[in-house]
Amino acid sequence: MSSDELEHALHPFYPVGAIIKDYAANTLSSPVILVYFSTLVAAFLLPAAYALTRARRGQGLPRQEFAVAMWFALCGYIHLAVEGYFVFNHATLAADPGLFGQMWKEYALSDSRYLTSDTFTVCMETVTTVLWGPLSLLAAYFIAIDHPARHPLQALISFGQIYGDILYLSTSFFDEAYRETAYSRPEPFYFYGYFIFLNAIWLVIPGLLLLQSTVATINAFAFLKAKGGVKGKKTN
Repeated sequence: MSSDELEHALHPFYPVGAIIKDYAANTLSSPVILVYFSTLVAAFLLPAAYALTRARRGQGLPRQEFAVAMWFALCGYIHLAVEGYFVFNHATLAADPGLFGQMWKEYALSDSRYLTSDTFTVCMETVTTVLWGPLSLLAAYFIAIDHPARHPLQALISFGQIYGDILYLSTSFFDEAYRETAYSRPEPFYFYGYFIFLNAIWLVIPGLLLLQSTVATINAFAFLKAKGGVKGKKTN
């Protein structure tokens, strides 16, 4: 057996012929990884939630505004910490025994591109980490202080998340349809539970927020126009 064939035989990822060098199996089970991940997220979000309840001179935020600010706080954490970890460690992720390494290897059962330094995936996650991570935290702050730039920023981030997610999903579907290359294991749990469900979240919620910001912008300009603050260009 050649070294490449040995690499193929020693990992559980798809496609079967994928070369994943230095793969080390996870020592943590899926439920344990989920518990650890949830604990880390809670450790970040609980202080954020407390800060938001003290925002606006201690009055806190309306329920809907609080939920949106918490969403952006969650996005900031995931984009910077989780996806940022991938960006800086993608070349050695298959052998990574750490918690974040094991989390990514668990998710890679639904998309092995995360263990092969796939060009599109690395570039897409780099943009997500560098742009949408910091801007998501800024959006949460803008909501907390009721900043007038909140909706333009919310719309920008949400559009970027939708665009990146569509490209991410469509490149996988394209490879499966035209190249007969599937990156997910065949079990429904991995494809529908990890790949479809988790990524659908970043289509549905950003879609609703983009709509919210679009309506808010339209209403703001309509109000200004009604008050005479925005005049249409005169035609001869």
